[in-house]
Amino acid sequence: MIKAILFDFWGTLVENGIHSPIKQVKDILAIDLPFSEYVMRMEKAMMTQKFNSLTEAFESVCQEFDIEPQPEVIEQLVGMWNKSWMLSRPYYEVEAVLAELQKKYRLILISNTDCFSLPRALEKFQLAKYFEKMYFSFEQGILKNEPAFLNKVIEELNLSKEECLIVGDSIESDMTAAKNAGINAILVDRRNRRDFTPKVNHLRELQRML
Repeated sequence: MIKAILFDFWGTLVENGIHSPIKQVKDILAIDLPFSEYVMRMEKAMMTQKFNSLTEAFESVCQEFDIEPQPEVIEQLVGMWNKSWMLSRPYYEVEAVLAELQKKYRLILISNTDCFSLPRALEKFQLAKYFEKMYFSFEQGILKNEPAFLNKVIEELNLSKEECLIVGDSIESDMTAAKNAGINAILVDRRNRRDFTPKVNHLRELQRML
């Protein structure tokens, strides 16, 4: 019996203000690696510690890929990243569904994120009120892809893995992470482009499925 739902944030609850900012970082820096390898290294460099500024965060990304951090390129990255969270918005059904689910389940927010964008978006849209607890990679020091992240969440909730469900939009960061930790998961595929089971196109479908 499901008692807690662990929600991802970006792409699951809130739409980025621009298309795929993480991919845009890859393109701007001309990083020639498979996306699955790139994204793990990029997120680990940028999203597992606190920085004083986005400039510092992107300098860390450059260092990870042995790229000389040119000031004009860093400025471009910072501008793009800020634009993404500033123009972001919750998907149309999110608040109503969270309000309903909150009556029946413990809602937990988990995310790989830098220390700037998600906290600001969370405050802007006043979404924190729906979640009992929140676990962010920059605070935990590890990515949610690592079993230790999810194991800590489950332990602190004092629940079994069978009593938890992960809901996210990324096969790599959410579905595979859940599988590796032994937790059931449902993919949110809003454009219905990926071959994965089980999945939903939006959270109303999730609500009906539960």
